[in-house]
Amino acid sequence: MQQRFQHLFAVISGERFLKKQSLGNEVPFFICPFKPSEAVDMARIERQLVNRLEQAGIGVLEINLYDLSVELLINRDIWEQILDMESTVSKDELKELLQGVLDPETHLVPAIASKMANAEFDVLFLTGVGEVFPYIRSHNVLNNLQSTAKEKPTLMFFPGAYTYSTETGASLDLFGKLRDDKYYRAFNIFHCEA
Repeated sequence: MQQRFQHLFAVISGERFLKKQSLGNEVPFFICPFKPSEAVDMARIERQLVNRLEQAGIGVLEINLYDLSVELLINRDIWEQILDMESTVSKDELKELLQGVLDPETHLVPAIASKMANAEFDVLFLTGVGEVFPYIRSHNVLNNLQSTAKEKPTLMFFPGAYTYSTETGASLDLFGKLRDDKYYRAFNIFHCEA
């Protein structure tokens, strides 16, 4: 874990990363994959990383997708309704409802864009990916963020694997088990040089 922390700090604080160099005109999206069993340790590393980067003068805007989802539901006055109905509807019905009211294109990404517009930062951290599954899918968030979050590097902390092969392309495999739709425009941060 300490080696990963050192690598993340070295890459993120580096000029190449902050100035989006060597990306070949790709969006500055990076994935920080980790084993789901390491979630507690990675949350601690992420907090330490924010502190150390800010001490180095690098501003981090952290957006937890779960917290943002709850905030959106509260702001739309439907949080209590969802809590009340949760025990009376099927999981599929609840999933469908949440997918509608938290749709990345119409609700989630505009909320992220608003937070970005109201903050001074050098890098965006997206966390809480595992907590919002299955009603928010990480590839949908990234696809919809491409036009909104291209000015600053974005790092998604991902509980699973980000794999690439010439046969199957790139894939975000949540929890190391659920093969998500293909997403190929991000870089694995552990494959980046400082």
